[in-house]
Amino acid sequence: MPAPWTCRTCLRKRLLARNPHSLGYSTKSRPPLKWSRRKWIVLLAAAGGSFGAGTLAFSDDARHWTTATKRTGRVVSVLLVNINDYRVTLKNRADEEEKQASLLKACHKRCAERTLEALEQNGSIFIKLGQHLSSMEYLLPSEWTRTFVPLQDKCPVSSIESIEDMFVKDTGMQITELFADFEREPVGAASLAQVHLATMKDTGQRVAVKVQHPALEEWVPLDMRLTKMTFAAVKYFFPDYDLEWLLDEMGSSLPQELDFAQEGKNAIRARNYFKGIQDTPLVIPDVLWAKKRILVMEYISGHRPDDLEYLDTNNIDRDEVSAALSRIFNEMIFGDNAPLHCDPHGGNIAIRKNTSSRKPNFDVILYDHGLYRDIPMELKRSYAKLWLAVIDADETRMRKYAYDVAGITEEQFPLFASAITGRDYRVVTKSVKTPRSDQEREDISDALGEGMLQQLVQLLGKVPRIILLILKTNDLTRSLDENLHTRHGPARTFLILARYCSRTVFGEQMEEIRRHGSLFLPRNLLRLLSAWASYMRVEWKLSLYEYYVSVRRRLGAPVSVGLP
Repeated sequence: MPAPWTCRTCLRKRLLARNPHSLGYSTKSRPPLKWSRRKWIVLLAAAGGSFGAGTLAFSDDARHWTTATKRTGRVVSVLLVNINDYRVTLKNRADEEEKQASLLKACHKRCAERTLEALEQNGSIFIKLGQHLSSMEYLLPSEWTRTFVPLQDKCPVSSIESIEDMFVKDTGMQITELFADFEREPVGAASLAQVHLATMKDTGQRVAVKVQHPALEEWVPLDMRLTKMTFAAVKYFFPDYDLEWLLDEMGSSLPQELDFAQEGKNAIRARNYFKGIQDTPLVIPDVLWAKKRILVMEYISGHRPDDLEYLDTNNIDRDEVSAALSRIFNEMIFGDNAPLHCDPHGGNIAIRKNTSSRKPNFDVILYDHGLYRDIPMELKRSYAKLWLAVIDADETRMRKYAYDVAGITEEQFPLFASAITGRDYRVVTKSVKTPRSDQEREDISDALGEGMLQQLVQLLGKVPRIILLILKTNDLTRSLDENLHTRHGPARTFLILARYCSRTVFGEQMEEIRRHGSLFLPRNLLRLLSAWASYMRVEWKLSLYEYYVSVRRRLGAPVSVGLP
């Protein structure tokens, strides 16, 4: 069995045996890197070619040319400086391992801060890219992910004049012809769009108007070329760090996110789907009408799920919010014909007080329906079996279904198991239902710093793209849960996950039994009882735990993070 992925000593032996001159972030001594003049010429040529191709694709007016030059210059200059910074840091080896690790962490931080500044100045899809990278704790050193966190809430704002011009261009009508009033200042801004409050002229209904940043139409083609050039340069100078799979996914998802007419259809589909789902207090704003760059929706407001002061002031139980979020996104992953929302970060979810007599006493509002995927049933079933194996800490079954889900080999499995759970592999083989400790987070970060990053990058480049989106959804929902600081830790959310997985597997077993004839045949009846018993085992376990939590809460006693 491969050694746990955070074991530094074993890791170094494996890496050095396979490639003594690996360019991974190892703190082990190695020969100096040779950076030939040819490599710098290649990088500059790539930058120049990208810039030239991008600028020629547009008009020749001076304003555009000047702005394109600035945008390209920021990307190229930061890329050159960062590559050289890593080159110098890796070349000048420190005598002590801890000192070298400290120098490398400082290099990560410097490079991340330079990159953040360039992303903020260029805006456009660079903000979107930075937001995605900030959630990839399993892929990037913590100095990078933490530095990019401000991008979740720090987004560009387009002028009202540019919005007015876009309305005329896209609808043939002035804003004043459509709305009785239209607030000039947006109530929210994201990487691709901003939202204004308005009142419909014909009905008087208060609405939220989502408008795409007009500048995206002009700069997305160039920015995608610059992003492609950046990843190509990283791959050229650091062959073990091929991130072009991330670019491929971005290239396929961005057109969908920029089509607000499709987003309106996604929102309607999700709204209709959850109308038939009980015990999920999900609210999706109704869509009035949509164009490619304009979306008019019912106005529903709330507070971020990590606004703990709002939750506590309104007696909204954090544990119940966590459980509701878990049910909603597990339903999206495992439900029959369910649409999967692939961007559930804190800015796309809101909580509001519900004063009706029903329980719970809050609603979960879901925004931004631009990126949706459908998971094939066969993949859902294998993924459900994989998670049941993880929850049971059954390594043999984990390995089998990891291969079925993503073609994961025996050697790749420890790393994949840590990636899907966000946990140290040693914890995965014992119990993922315990909370993540600060020490565990540090161990994972150290493992990335010890050279595991390059293996993870290579692994993620090979798995199916739908798995990458599921991983992204898992990471974001896991982050939401941890930010709620619940009393029960991850135990309850894993039991809720187990319920959905068990239900999915039970459905597959019922199909298999029916293919063999009547349910009343002795052999089929035995199979049915066995499948039902396995399913009810999870149901009873979760029901007992829910009852245990309820009693402890009524008594005012703390809730244990383990199972009763």
